[in-house]
Amino acid sequence: MNRALRYAGVAAATVALLAGGSAVAFAAQDVVHTPAPVVATAPATATLTAKTSATTVNAWQEFRITGAAKGIKSGTKVTVQQKQGKKWVSLPAQAPVNANGSYAIRVKLGIKGVNELRIASGNTLSPVVKITVG
Repeated sequence: MNRALRYAGVAAATVALLAGGSAVAFAAQDVVHTPAPVVATAPATATLTAKTSATTVNAWQEFRITGAAKGIKSGTKVTVQQKQGKKWVSLPAQAPVNANGSYAIRVKLGIKGVNELRIASGNTLSPVVKITVG
């Protein structure tokens, strides 16, 4: 008799679970799943700094432009640009960005007067630096 009651109890529990499980399964089908919102992170903004080793030089006298490149891959070339009239012209002075993000470029200028220079790498530009050539 105990065995019969034990089996009856197990059978009743099984039927209850199956009934409840199927009810849950039907309820789950009625639920509309919306995708989780995708949050885009803005790419890191690349920046360049520039500093001249002198404020005044003679024509064709060498000076250096040094600075830091953040968000720019090591080994990427940075180029000196000079403002000529209303246009920015790339000069043949270039240097790679070092592993620590620094760079140093040797420059010689022949245009006398105040020269406006900047460093460029793709669309990333440094602030303008000025040097007077006498």
